[in-house]
Amino acid sequence: MSALSNQAGGGIPLLGPADPPPFAVIEGSPESEVMLICDHASAALPESLGTLGLADSEMGRHIAIDIGAAPLTRNLADHFKATAVLAGYSRLLIDCNREVDDHTSIREISEGTIIPGNRRLSAEDRAARIDAVFHPYHAAIRDCLHGLERNGQRPAVVAIHTFTPSFHGIERPWEVGILSGRDRRIADPLIAALEAESLTVGDNQPYSALAFAGYTIEAHAMAAGLANVMIEVRQDLVADENGIRRWTDILCRVLEPILNDASLFASEEAGVREA
Repeated sequence: MSALSNQAGGGIPLLGPADPPPFAVIEGSPESEVMLICDHASAALPESLGTLGLADSEMGRHIAIDIGAAPLTRNLADHFKATAVLAGYSRLLIDCNREVDDHTSIREISEGTIIPGNRRLSAEDRAARIDAVFHPYHAAIRDCLHGLERNGQRPAVVAIHTFTPSFHGIERPWEVGILSGRDRRIADPLIAALEAESLTVGDNQPYSALAFAGYTIEAHAMAAGLANVMIEVRQDLVADENGIRRWTDILCRVLEPILNDASLFASEEAGVREA
């Protein structure tokens, strides 16, 4: 398959039988009141699109995947016996954390790198990615949340991401960022617990969820009044097994008392206040 194989045209399906599914679900305990989400868990691309014209080395960069986010999510799901949904394809194919009509949904350039296979896509090409990847991923999240709600839970939603140590030449000092909108039920105690671990914590840094929390959290958690938070770990700290193990231990330790607090799940409005 050519690296510049761009569109799965001629009626050929975007995803073939050898391609991975558009999402992975980890089934949690029926008693768990935690839902984990990982939007940028994978660097996979469909065989029909080759490598979008990029060198293989580019697929290990942040432009393709949140480094370390998937194993962190899986480890947290195992510890909390929580349901988790992980995206099956690279954000280069389509960013499942953006609305489909957002200009960053399918990027032609990312962090200075041109994505040849994303240039001049037709409406049909875009629709193929939306239908094959974006919609199934979000349907899986909805189905999992509805399943928990049918069991009487109002789950807390925790999204796991990672961020680059520098951006456009500016160093980012935070070891971990805690992102939230007006609902600070998880964010406030989580920041306090992380700071007690002598960590450098960003409150709505390196991104702010007050202006835009990302499509996934806004559509599935905020819209339903579910307690939610986004955790961003700096990528150089989770780039190997030792780092992933360390941050799994940290996050399990600080989240445990927060997620065991029954008041977190009391009602849609509980604890929501202006930031």
